[in-house]
Amino acid sequence: MKSILIVLLTFVTICSYSQNKTDISLKWKDTDEQKTEISSETGDLYKKLEHHGPAIENEWMGLRLYFDHKVAVDVYNKTRPGLELAEAGWYPTEEQQNKGLGADQYKVGSTVGMGGVRLWNPETKEEMFLDPVTKRTARVKKEAGISYMEMLSEGIPYMGDTIDVLVRVTVFSGHREAKVEAFALSSNPVYFLTGINYHDKTEVRQSDNFICTWGIHPEDVAAVQLNIGGAVLFNPDDFASITKEEKQFELVSEPTKYLSLWVTSACEKEEEINSLESFVRYIEGLGLTK
Repeated sequence: MKSILIVLLTFVTICSYSQNKTDISLKWKDTDEQKTEISSETGDLYKKLEHHGPAIENEWMGLRLYFDHKVAVDVYNKTRPGLELAEAGWYPTEEQQNKGLGADQYKVGSTVGMGGVRLWNPETKEEMFLDPVTKRTARVKKEAGISYMEMLSEGIPYMGDTIDVLVRVTVFSGHREAKVEAFALSSNPVYFLTGINYHDKTEVRQSDNFICTWGIHPEDVAAVQLNIGGAVLFNPDDFASITKEEKQFELVSEPTKYLSLWVTSACEKEEEINSLESFVRYIEGLGLTK
């Protein structure tokens, strides 16, 4: 875990003096005005925001957080390195895709997606959404070498208490991995739930420190369906249980007020990481796996 942190800090330092290949996006639907922060007391702006919530990208992939009860992490896959959100948003036209832009290939549905964060009830053994809330706020920020998005969910009923949960996702210029962090703003530690979803046409590889999928997602907004990879990389000591459920792998944390993991993705049209085997080799080479 320390090795990738050192590498990322090196990248950030280098990128501070060169081009920042990351970007942010947060705006109301059908408008061009970018915002840095948007809040809602209902906690649901899914249908009112572009990308259905905040979005960030580096040259390898785009990520978004759903602004509703799911607070799931979704992926925008690219076929070539570059920044695309400003030009194409999350749903480029068929013409744009035919010219080489990426697309929304990943299907989240009701799951956590790729590294989304929820809560876990240890008594009932049930997943708990970050909902209902008294207020939900999305923020985006671009700094030297990085961009990040946050979702703060306030006033969540949990285990006889009322807590706030902050989820932050950070992308790094020049580096494929993104960092997902969860902060429990509460008196007592909580059980977080995260994981990765899968589908009938995706293959799964699992190790002590990572779970990855590769294959076709049943998404219907891309011009052509492509095999894509998704992965979560984590410290197994942070988790009390890891189970494969019907639609997703569920990682339940030990009681904590802070949790972090890494996510990454790839597409069959990329030059180097374009198959399950090459994706697994890449993940194993990061130094996060045993």
